[in-house]
Amino acid sequence: MRGKFDEQLMLLNKKMIEMGALCENIIAISAKALLDGDVKTAKTVKAKGVDIDHIEREIEAICLKLLLQQQPVAKDLRQISAALKMITDMERIGDQAEDIAEIITFLNGRTGEECVEIREMAEATIKMVTDCVDAYVKQDLSLAKSVYEHDDIVDTCFDNVKTNLISLIAENTEDGEYAIDLLMMAKYFERIGDHAVNIAEWVEFSVTGEHKAQ
Repeated sequence: MRGKFDEQLMLLNKKMIEMGALCENIIAISAKALLDGDVKTAKTVKAKGVDIDHIEREIEAICLKLLLQQQPVAKDLRQISAALKMITDMERIGDQAEDIAEIITFLNGRTGEECVEIREMAEATIKMVTDCVDAYVKQDLSLAKSVYEHDDIVDTCFDNVKTNLISLIAENTEDGEYAIDLLMMAKYFERIGDHAVNIAEWVEFSVTGEHKAQ
């Protein structure tokens, strides 16, 4: 019985890695589309979001099967319940990336190159998602906690974006709408960072049994 359970846990980890990779990919595609002013690439993001939704349902089914058909001990229960919480945040990361991509289609070919911090935010959030999933699979507490450091980078970049865009509007009021669009996209990247922090907190719970938000 335990052997079957362990097989299912391995499958769960595999699917979590796949979902994490999809999240990393959708963030990277959205960021590239923004920096290149590439509407065609931006329009591919929606299909990636559908893939994320699909694998979320697969993971939910595996978790329910583990809970209903097997006999998980306390640590197993923490790992399964953490996975269920994590995929909710990962799905929302996909939604935020789709929101970024949608705004890109209204930029009329303009790029986000005037806001270099946005590139840094994208790179940091990708790193955060990667580390979260790796920490979950490896049950690595220190790796989970490293995510908080990258969140500080994202927050600092977001503050800089706001300052720079205020200057941009002051220099050229005709760029007001463009600046607001960039600010919205930066805000979505900042929210992606917040979701990654949530994921890291659930990884900590799966290892220690304590949830930081409690």
